[in-house]
Amino acid sequence: MSDIQQHEIPKQYDPKAVEERWKFWWHEKGFFASKPELAKDPYTIMMPPPNVTGVLHMGHALQDTIQDTLIRYHRMLGYNAHWQAGKDHAGIATQTVVERQMKKSGEVGRIEMGRDKFIERVWEFVEKNRDTITRQKMALGDSADWTRERFTLDEGMSTAVREVFVRLHKEGLIYRGPYIVNWSPQLQSAISDEEVDHKEVKGHLWHILYPAADGGEGVVVATTRPETMLGDTAVMVHPDDDRYKDLVGKEVTLPLSGRTIPVIADDYVDREFGTGVVKVTPAHDPNDFEVGKRHDLEMPVILDESAKICSPAPLQYIGMDRFEAREKIVEDLEAEGLMVKIEEYTHSVGYCSRTKVPIEPYLSTQWFLKMKPLAEPAIEAVRSGQIKFVPQRWENVYFQWMENIRDWCISRQLWWGHRIPAWYCQDCSHVMVETDKPGRCPVCGSERMKQEEDVLDTWFSSWLFTFSTLGWPKTTADLLHYHPTDVLVSGYDIIFFWIARMIMASLHFTDEIPFKTVYITGMIKDKQGRWMSKSLGNGIDPLEMIEQYGADAVRYCLTVLNSPGQDIRLDPSRFEMGRNFANKLWNSFRFLANRDLAAVQTAKGDALEVEDRWIEGRLIETSKLVQEKIEQYRLDDALMELYRFIWNDFCDWYIEAIKPRIADDADPAKAAQTLRFALETYNQAIHILHPFMPFITEEIYQTLLTEMGDAWKKDRPESIALGAYPVAEGRTIDKAAVEEFGYVQELVSAIRNVRGELLVSPAKEAKLVVPGNEPRLEIIKREWSTIKRLARIEGDVIEADAKPSTSASTLVEGREVYIPLEGLIDLDSERDRVKKEIGKLEGLINGQQKKLANEKFVANAPEELVANEREKLTTYEADKEKLTAHLADLG
Repeated sequence: MSDIQQHEIPKQYDPKAVEERWKFWWHEKGFFASKPELAKDPYTIMMPPPNVTGVLHMGHALQDTIQDTLIRYHRMLGYNAHWQAGKDHAGIATQTVVERQMKKSGEVGRIEMGRDKFIERVWEFVEKNRDTITRQKMALGDSADWTRERFTLDEGMSTAVREVFVRLHKEGLIYRGPYIVNWSPQLQSAISDEEVDHKEVKGHLWHILYPAADGGEGVVVATTRPETMLGDTAVMVHPDDDRYKDLVGKEVTLPLSGRTIPVIADDYVDREFGTGVVKVTPAHDPNDFEVGKRHDLEMPVILDESAKICSPAPLQYIGMDRFEAREKIVEDLEAEGLMVKIEEYTHSVGYCSRTKVPIEPYLSTQWFLKMKPLAEPAIEAVRSGQIKFVPQRWENVYFQWMENIRDWCISRQLWWGHRIPAWYCQDCSHVMVETDKPGRCPVCGSERMKQEEDVLDTWFSSWLFTFSTLGWPKTTADLLHYHPTDVLVSGYDIIFFWIARMIMASLHFTDEIPFKTVYITGMIKDKQGRWMSKSLGNGIDPLEMIEQYGADAVRYCLTVLNSPGQDIRLDPSRFEMGRNFANKLWNSFRFLANRDLAAVQTAKGDALEVEDRWIEGRLIETSKLVQEKIEQYRLDDALMELYRFIWNDFCDWYIEAIKPRIADDADPAKAAQTLRFALETYNQAIHILHPFMPFITEEIYQTLLTEMGDAWKKDRPESIALGAYPVAEGRTIDKAAVEEFGYVQELVSAIRNVRGELLVSPAKEAKLVVPGNEPRLEIIKREWSTIKRLARIEGDVIEADAKPSTSASTLVEGREVYIPLEGLIDLDSERDRVKKEIGKLEGLINGQQKKLANEKFVANAPEELVANEREKLTTYEADKEKLTAHLADLG
């Protein structure tokens, strides 16, 4: 093709320019728009809604990459793919951020501003920031239908939340009452059990004397929280503890307060803990609260919402912070001679997951949801296999939590969120729970109503996400078509917060499971296996990685590193893998397409030679394997199969094999047909790759549309994202061609290995000798031009009945072929080198044998170390055997 003229396809792949070109274009064109279509099977994924205050972090990047790959893949298979996007109003997080901003800018505080004005102020913040993370997700390549994005405080979802609350209340599952809750003093709100992080803390166990009220001996009580003794209303012992049987029913004096409190007996007491006598503080300990109810004890609250001491505690402590009060109480007890002893003691302390401050068990009137009736069908849905966890081991975590589930405290002392739809009559105190404000009280007829001040836990709206986003409580076309959804992709950290609750909600309100599969990803940690945090300074910003390496490189890296359920140790340098692969893709494409393609546009794309039929067979095999792996949620394995096909098979073998056929001096017609076939094959490969690396594949696809003209464009969609996935089903593999070229690969690789081991200069051509009875001899002769060029062989293949002297041998399919060494290497120098290497190995072998003969070493050293030393010996012996054989080859 001497008349070839170069078309300038950029030499370097520029991910920044490419991604900028396509990330908005896809959405502007509406390629990802979805609506119910009866002619198509739906494939639906619910995007875990990020906080409206949030920015893209590496966890989002991982989970979005997996979801987007699945959505793009199924869209290309012809499904009506719908990826439901949304954002969470994030009650506590958003209110905290806005209050912090107000303080920084010198605005009045929330209380002074008033509820309505403050809510307006939060909405201003939300409207300003809500699109930030959407744009960031687009930069990653997310192919959601953003026109259908939902917000957990939008009108439709608010309607669903109120409907659910009212229904559950009418069913008797929602109730209001005093209960011990996890109180966050910094947030000044109740939080759920799942929002509490438990940490082992080194503290103290204080042993305090409670004097007997009648002047007797008294009892010693052990506690980790002496400040709460101000709210004690009893001390208790085990009913079978003989040490204290005579004390039960008597009274002791509460130190520092002068109050007398009873000694009670209860099975709850652990006789082995401390002295076997336990203080009872019903308003500040969940177990004591239950004891208090059983024994009808008073429940004074002696800590306020800020965790400061309050009345009815003794006056001298009122207003003190809880930890300040602890120090003062210990000091006073010592001064009065009531502190018996203080021990070092490690115990578990609950911390607010948001503020990192210790929570306070706190008696408060809250709204609760009974969970056991909802949990039972949700347990059965997983146990019966209706819902599957991938990996399956996470089902055990799910069952453990669900089978021990506690009532959910759903009220929060915030202003930002779904305000609880309960109204209190100001004249008779009757409580009305309705979706809308009642006109008058049904008891007394009063029209004076006051709505509940508290809002609902953020998760109370997001647990409805799979169906509320599709129009529930109305029976919409969306709900009928897209629900149940297909897979939920999430981290194991929110199995309790969100996944389990969604299963309960969907079963209860729609009689359907919310999703068929729960795909649990690992969590991303730094290269040392530590959690990423601001304090450690070890966070990796995905936007910075996209800027540096490109979105496709980030997606590639996260996919190949993600083995289901296994945490990822991430080093920023790992993104180079993805960049290198993208560059390889681009360079191979440029080599094929950066030429005059006029003749190629109209050429037939039929396979001409064995390497064409081989690469076609490998493409079909790869497509089949990739599909199988995706269906098994092994996206890491799927992408690695594709990587090996593109990098090894297509670039390193196929392109090298066809180079003479498309050279300038090749037959023009055959060159055009070869290029057409190569580009058609490459186009199918990028279609298989597109779900994983959408930007570069779109760029290559669009370049082909432009360069190949109208004949190529015919029947091809406007975007690769709308193209058909090249399925393996119904396609025939030329097994003879796959076997034949596979042998060529093995032979060339074996010769290359020998050349590499002997340090033969690439400029030198070797000879190849094969036995005359070699069953593959005809293939060798038929493919000789390819073999000699790829293996750097001169002349023709030499047939011999015996191994030539001074030649190296190598095995191909278990049979020997030979490479004569005369003239290829300096035989004398090589002999000397090999002898020295054998001598070194003999010394190492001798040393290892002595070490392993030492019975003391073998008996006392760690098992892993001994195994490692044995492995070294085996390696040294194998290397010596190999070199000895090589020395024999040298004559």
